[in-house]
Amino acid sequence: MFRFAPMDCLFTSAGLPLFLLDIVLDVWAAVDLYQEGAYLCLGVLLVLLIGSSVLAQLYSWLWYKYDKFEVHTKVEDKAKTWLGTLHLFQLGIYIRHAAVLESSPSLCRCCRGTCGYSEDGEDPGVYLNHDLSMLRLFETFSESAPQIVLMLSIIMRTGKPDPITVLKMLGSLSAVAFCVTTHHRCLRSFLPEKKNQKPVSSIVYFLWNLLLLSSRIVALALFASVEPCFIFTHFFCSWLVFFFFAWRSNTDFMETPAGEWLYRATLGLIWYFNWFNAVDGKTRNQSVAYHACMLLDVSVLCGVWYWRMSSDPPHHELSCLQAAIIASAVVAVYVLGLVCRIIYYLFFHPKLYKQDLTGNEPHADQVDFGPGAPVQNGGVTFRSLQSGPSQPAPCNKRMEKLAENFYSRSSDDVVV
Repeated sequence: MFRFAPMDCLFTSAGLPLFLLDIVLDVWAAVDLYQEGAYLCLGVLLVLLIGSSVLAQLYSWLWYKYDKFEVHTKVEDKAKTWLGTLHLFQLGIYIRHAAVLESSPSLCRCCRGTCGYSEDGEDPGVYLNHDLSMLRLFETFSESAPQIVLMLSIIMRTGKPDPITVLKMLGSLSAVAFCVTTHHRCLRSFLPEKKNQKPVSSIVYFLWNLLLLSSRIVALALFASVEPCFIFTHFFCSWLVFFFFAWRSNTDFMETPAGEWLYRATLGLIWYFNWFNAVDGKTRNQSVAYHACMLLDVSVLCGVWYWRMSSDPPHHELSCLQAAIIASAVVAVYVLGLVCRIIYYLFFHPKLYKQDLTGNEPHADQVDFGPGAPVQNGGVTFRSLQSGPSQPAPCNKRMEKLAENFYSRSSDDVVV
């Protein structure tokens, strides 16, 4: 059965306040850049903010359309007629946040100070939170991660940490860490009880993602601080490669061809910063190739920065030794992140093999009508959402696909 654990209650209830805080910091940073006359940086920031918002609203609208505008909460029902207009004015995400807060009995009990599960053991808010976690993920890698690169490059060029810039950078880092952790916990809800992971697994998962992301983002910021024009060329060329790889991988996440192309383009953006397992089947070779290329790219970016700092220092001085230490530390952090990733898969990742998921039983596209009835998928049971003994809640097939991609692997796969 799908339920909110106490930690999930905290993360979900904090989602909307953090979302609003991030908007405030966005406006604050934009005003500060305008006052400083940094119009190019302001333009980049506005493109990131507007583009990310449009992307998230587009996905939200498409998912409502795929679900035939079936709503599960009163707030969605009241706004159903205006869903198109709300998404057009970039307000659709707020409806999803409000729906999650309304639909979960556990969240209501948490707000009254008695955190726990609902009486029937089911939380329909978990189902709604699945889509919301994906929207947060898209927004994080289309807005927060690029913003950190922008803000860090500004700090490195000026040589002095501006309080507003530092505040925005820390807020974006918190948003990235929050998004990665909550998305992982959403995927955990599809595991059977006997395979359910302990909280320490989320901590290790968060740690290796934080290390890999930090190294990648800092390397990009170092390069952008000395080659501000070529960073756009680097992004575009890398994105084209990742987009081509997503196309050749034959992803199957959206329900329309246009939506699938949009998803593949988004995958290219996510892979520019971090690996995201979005392909069904064996991914060992793909993961190894990706991290090898990323480690090489991080090393090259840091090497270019070291060369420019030692031969043509910008506005502030750094000795060759200091620059070498910084560049080496960034690469070492990425290697450390890979070590933590291997530790996670060796000791904390459930051992579910692909042949166990493809038996004679039908795929988990439907929901049994018994209370808490499982959906069989071969030898492994992926749980489905139930809102009660008489009215089952539909299973989120989009997140179910991602859970299968993340938790299942071929028997000859090496953990990477």
